[in-house]
Amino acid sequence: MNKENIESKLKPFIKDSDELLALRFVRLCAIMRALRSPNGCPWDKEQTPKSLKKYILEEAYELLEAIDNDDNQNIMEEVGDLLFLLIFLVCIYEEEKIFNFSELLFQTGNKMIRRHPHVFGNDMASDAEQVISKWRNIKKEEDKEKGRKYSILGHLPLSLPALQRAYRIGERASRIGFDWENAIPVFDKLKEEEEELKEAIRSDDSDAIKQELGDVLFVVANISRLLGINPEEALSETVKKFESRFHFMEDMAQKRGIMLDTLSIDELESLWQEAKNQESHNK
Repeated sequence: MNKENIESKLKPFIKDSDELLALRFVRLCAIMRALRSPNGCPWDKEQTPKSLKKYILEEAYELLEAIDNDDNQNIMEEVGDLLFLLIFLVCIYEEEKIFNFSELLFQTGNKMIRRHPHVFGNDMASDAEQVISKWRNIKKEEDKEKGRKYSILGHLPLSLPALQRAYRIGERASRIGFDWENAIPVFDKLKEEEEELKEAIRSDDSDAIKQELGDVLFVVANISRLLGINPEEALSETVKKFESRFHFMEDMAQKRGIMLDTLSIDELESLWQEAKNQESHNK
């Protein structure tokens, strides 16, 4: 792709306000460098890429929660928190002279241009499917250049939540037609896996139980995908619903002067039904 043509295509998307944007980004980077300086913050100076991992993950999940809640003010705040942590991370690598902000931004920009030849080059893509197909070919060439084995499944991080990883791997395998036509026939596979799990439980083989339970969860993740539902989001909603109902049970038990752990299973079930009825009434 011709560099001059690319820059001319980008020019209409550079706003007058971008000069202020650049200044504020540089200011944020300077704030981070000040925090890491000899006279800076003791806590910030102690941090390493590994120590920041848990904070990056936490802020990412807080951002997802803000998006789910459609809380625009909180979304902006959480994006800022996550951005600052990423700047923090780059600052550490900059100090170690591994890479710097300028290199990172330039390389990332070039990668996005390279992966969108239908925007910045002469290729054509009329729909998302064609874009994905071109993206796979580009990724294949990139992996070849890096000496890394290419796979249709990609290189999803092992640290990704397992249910989400199962969803994404199933999604990628489906791109070459290795998939069910729809969710309905997958229930036969689910029944098969359930029977294998029951057999493992009857045999009291803990390794087999773990493996078969994993198979059940993998099939459920694929059912979710074929229904167009992210299993992580679906499970998250169910967990929140369970928590809400359980808190209602605790409140009712406290109002009635009883302890939940002294109730029979039938009494607990009765309180659970009250919680469900209350939930339905509030909708």
